[in-house]
Amino acid sequence: MAPTPQERRAARHQLAGAQEARAARRGPSGGRKQPITVDAIIGTAFGIVEREGYEALTMRRVATALETGPSSLYAHVVNKEDLDELLIGRLCAGIELPEPDPALWRRQIADVCAQLRDQYLRYPGISRAAFAAAPSNLDTLRVGEGMLALLLAGGVAPQAAAWGTDSLMLYVNAYCLEVSLADRRLRRREGDWVVSREELLSRLGSLPDAFPYTRRYAAELTAGRGHDRFDFTVGLMIDGLPASR
Repeated sequence: MAPTPQERRAARHQLAGAQEARAARRGPSGGRKQPITVDAIIGTAFGIVEREGYEALTMRRVATALETGPSSLYAHVVNKEDLDELLIGRLCAGIELPEPDPALWRRQIADVCAQLRDQYLRYPGISRAAFAAAPSNLDTLRVGEGMLALLLAGGVAPQAAAWGTDSLMLYVNAYCLEVSLADRRLRRREGDWVVSREELLSRLGSLPDAFPYTRRYAAELTAGRGHDRFDFTVGLMIDGLPASR
């Protein structure tokens, strides 16, 4: 009996770090083609996302780039959701987790969130792959484990630490998705949807009297450069976590 998708995924995790078998292939002209391996599939998928955005990523698109058919990929990757998990896991593998320090835990957890943000922003829209998925990839779980350890070292109550880890990851995902959507509109020159701060200030300042606070604090509402808002929100979330009794 053929192994189930769950068994295939479990076997792949158990063999993490082991070298894959690489079957030689020949192209239509007789030249050697890149072997179909999990690493080749992941690398090709990242290339597609980097050039065209996450919305362009499909199993068929990856297969075409590898000069094969989609069925060849399913010997290595169960489905698109499995590929998503592999991609997020590969990005998480690049996260450096510090040894938890009760005196520095706030700075440490904020740094891990910033690392995760920077990894996602390398590939437009890829944080979408992390939504609504219960991770089983060991590299993804490693980051969750590390973040949980940092919050617990800071004296955060266990339940709050568990939900806090999930909330921080969710915010990082959402922030990166918003940035990628705005960048895509700029690249496509959809200028009516992405406006400058000056234009936004002008629009808010010209609102009717029904919006007195929005008009008065337009400068504050539009303030911030780079990742200022990200840093503010992550800090706000961390400081709001309740401590253990």
